[in-house]
Amino acid sequence: MPGNSQRRNRRVSSKKGATTGSGGQRRAGLKGKGRTLPADERPWHKGYSGDEPLPERTAWKQEKERRAAAAQGRAPKVGQPGTKVTTKKGGGTTTGGAPRRPRPNVAPGRRAAPAKDAPELLVGRNPVVEALRAHVPATALYVAGGIDIDDRINEAIRTATDRGIALLEVTRGELDRMTGGVLHQGIGLQVPPYGYESFDDLLAAAAESATPLLVALDGVTDPRNLGAVVRSAAAFGTQGIVVPERRAAGMTATAWRTSAGAAARVAIAQVTNLTRALKRCQEEGFLVVGLDADGDTSLYELEAAVGPMVVVVGSEGRGLSRLVGETCDLLVSIPMASDVESLNASVAAAVALAEISRRRTA
Repeated sequence: MPGNSQRRNRRVSSKKGATTGSGGQRRAGLKGKGRTLPADERPWHKGYSGDEPLPERTAWKQEKERRAAAAQGRAPKVGQPGTKVTTKKGGGTTTGGAPRRPRPNVAPGRRAAPAKDAPELLVGRNPVVEALRAHVPATALYVAGGIDIDDRINEAIRTATDRGIALLEVTRGELDRMTGGVLHQGIGLQVPPYGYESFDDLLAAAAESATPLLVALDGVTDPRNLGAVVRSAAAFGTQGIVVPERRAAGMTATAWRTSAGAAARVAIAQVTNLTRALKRCQEEGFLVVGLDADGDTSLYELEAAVGPMVVVVGSEGRGLSRLVGETCDLLVSIPMASDVESLNASVAAAVALAEISRRRTA
């Protein structure tokens, strides 16, 4: 026979090419595994609310959540109302709490934005101690178990106890979950949402003063600048502060701490449209003065400072917005000896309020 066809293990069949398709071999792999069960349908999850016996650790997690909710004065986030849950060990029953809330539609890998009226958690040993010293309103102090205790932790616990703030010990993992992975140093202070004054009430109260003076912030986004402006406003006799609702800093725990407690003495109103609010002030007889580095009038020549006035402070980077600048009756500049482009928003507000106060008391 030709060639080497006499060798052992010779090929006796023709070579085949690549076949098309898998012949159904991967058909099972293409089939889905069904929908992902929500928490209230998984017997091993702490949010389970069914009738099947629960694992002991799941029941313990549910009970822990209910204790934490009771300490914070809120409805628990586990179980369904009136649902009895039986553990596998012991056979005890517990009654569930609030119904399961629908999960927000959030893109994968991103955290849902907190609700506007949700409490804020201030973390870090120095920030927490400073906030408690400034008498920032708080509802709970969270301390992680097993952390190193120093003077700041002791002071925070002592101050919270003296003020009647709930003291809750949690695990470090639970505090990590509550803060979203932010460095917390084992301590967190829960601050309730700030209660803003109505703009109409703020305007009416200012009009009753002998020398009405208001401050409006146009797009100040740094809460530390907001807190510093609040502190200056309280020092120089301002009746209130107006801030926009969008694209601007609100009265967060950081702003509270920076104000050194002055936020408890100065009314703050949040408005939807700052331009409309300034026009309303003009209708009530207020002179609207905007701080602008290119203003035609010098702050030291502002003779109208003795009358009802609204001082408008622009944002940290771009200053006054176009519409707000066009609404102002006067654009006032702060004279500076050097070639510095501009002052920090809170510093500019403090300088302007100090000069207005000097003119009014002269």
